Amino acid sequence: MSAGAVFLIVLASLLILISLIGCVIPGVPGTPLAWAGILTAFFIERSSIGWTELIVTGAVTVAVEIINNFVPSLFTAKAGGSRAGSIGSTVGVFAGLLTGSPMGIILGPFLGALVGELIKDRSDIKRALRSACWAFLGFIVGSGLRLITCAVFAMIFIKSFF
Repeated sequence: MSAGAVFLIVLASLLILISLIGCVIPGVPGTPLAWAGILTAFFIERSSIGWTELIVTGAVTVAVEIINNFVPSLFTAKAGGSRAGSIGSTVGVFAGLLTGSPMGIILGPFLGALVGELIKDRSDIKRALRSACWAFLGFIVGSGLRLITCAVFAMIFIKSFF
C-alpha cells in the first residue's frame, strides 16, 4: 500500500472520529466531518465507496444538518420558551464541556436553558422549567440524530475496506 493511501486512510479515520465527538459539541460540524471522511475514502483505491454512497451520504448529511438546526428551536417553542432559553442551552453545553465530565455535558443544556429563561422572566419558574426540559430534549434529539448518522457513516467507511 502506498504512503498516499495510508495518509488518506488515516485522514478519513480522523475525520470520522472527530465527527463522532462533534455530535455533542456545538460548533463542531459532526455530520459534515463524517461525510468528509467518506469523501476521502472515495479516493482510496482499496475502498469500495462509489458514487452512489457518496451522493446518498451527502444528501443525508444535508438533511440531518437542516433538521438539527431546527429541532432545538422547535422544541423550545413548543414549550413556550424564548430565544433566551435556546441561547442559554447552547451556553450550557459549552459550560458543561468545561467541567470535563459527561454529567456536565448532559446537565449543561438544561441548566443553561433554565438560567436563560429565568434571566428573561423570573416570575414564571414553572414555564422556565418546562422550557428548559424541552430545550434539553431538543439538544438530545439533535445530537442523537447526528450521532446515529455519524456512526452509520463510520460503519460504511469500515465496511468499504472489507
